[in-house]
Amino acid sequence: MRKAWLAVLGAAWLAAVPAAAQDDIAKQIINEPSPAAFTIYGLPEKPKVRKDASVQGGQALRVAVPGKGATPYAVGLSAPVKKAIRKGDKLVLAFWARFDKAEGTSVTIANVSVQLATAPYTSFFAKGVDIGPEWKLYSVEGVADRDYAAGELAVAMHLATGKQVIDLGPIFLLDLNL
Repeated sequence: MRKAWLAVLGAAWLAAVPAAAQDDIAKQIINEPSPAAFTIYGLPEKPKVRKDASVQGGQALRVAVPGKGATPYAVGLSAPVKKAIRKGDKLVLAFWARFDKAEGTSVTIANVSVQLATAPYTSFFAKGVDIGPEWKLYSVEGVADRDYAAGELAVAMHLATGKQVIDLGPIFLLDLNL
């Protein structure tokens, strides 16, 4: 399975990464990109991974958000970062997403971030992202503000911005300094 995700990531970044660096891109992935590895919180039932041939990797996690929450993080995604990060490391968080059903023509993921995995959940980079109805690779970038141990961080997405169904494909966190 990991080889399939690496192939997906490699294809997505092929045009942007110099040839010499392409051989090393697998070493830069510091999370588990598979939708099966994501934790969704704030819903009564755990969403299921489904097959979807139209997204890279062929799998997506469908998240049915029942409505706008009191806060955008009332429903969210968390995915652990498995490797250590050093101060100054440049990170790229790339993810496949689309909405299946929504109240409007786009869906806002209020916060796409890398943050502490435990309270106080402080993020060192975050950005809101508007997603559309077609599969697309989105990305946000940031620089580590200090050293972090393996497991100290998580990828996070805050999804409770309205009644909507969001499909999430692979999520890649790359440390470009590796």
